[in-house]
Amino acid sequence: MTEDRPETDRVDVAVIEDHPLYRHAVVRVLTEAEGIELGAVVDSVARFHVHPQPPGSVVLLDLGLPGIAGAAAVFQVCELGHHVLVVSAQAESEQVLGAIAAGAKGFLSKDVDVDELLTAIRTVAQGRAYVSAVVAGMIIKDNADRPVAAPDVALSAREKQVLRLVAAGERDVDIARILGIGVRTVRGYLDRIRDKLGERRRAGLVRKAIQLGLASPPEVPGPSRPVAPRDDAGGFEGRR
Repeated sequence: MTEDRPETDRVDVAVIEDHPLYRHAVVRVLTEAEGIELGAVVDSVARFHVHPQPPGSVVLLDLGLPGIAGAAAVFQVCELGHHVLVVSAQAESEQVLGAIAAGAKGFLSKDVDVDELLTAIRTVAQGRAYVSAVVAGMIIKDNADRPVAAPDVALSAREKQVLRLVAAGERDVDIARILGIGVRTVRGYLDRIRDKLGERRRAGLVRKAIQLGLASPPEVPGPSRPVAPRDDAGGFEGRR
């Protein structure tokens, strides 16, 4: 037996999405799909915490959630033992890289069609990465426009630890708790990291962490079909 699950196996899926119309459309698609077992459907990470969900589920996660959002939301759901597949309107390269650094297995923009959504779910369920061609193209273009950090940037061991945690979406107070140091000490490390990397914004630090090998970027799959527009109700076009 291999570790990868055959595509014919049941895939447990949960949805964390706060937009009612889009959530309804996704639920309709998943309910009709063969081999999909739909579990929790909630509008926030806080609500997801109180819904039992089988370990190793694929969790479709929006980034623009109330409360815990963005890379921090990805990190929390991954910590629960699930495979996160981000499906978000926030598909700029900074959001994509931040989500992947926090542990997301895949990233789709919200205008993805039904077939690609189901393909991504089954791919991620097998422990493999999936990024739609549209999102991958944005990452490639963005990285081509930016200078790559020099591989010999002299970060100390502690600075690397801090940068890894930033890339995972942790806040300053959480980094302090994890490392057992004060918040002011964490911010001192961050100031030194920013000076060394020449990057002030947190999203930029995530990108630098990936470039330095402190957080892994996604594998980019082969070309996929162009995405199809959603219907007027904010859902997906039906399968043919």
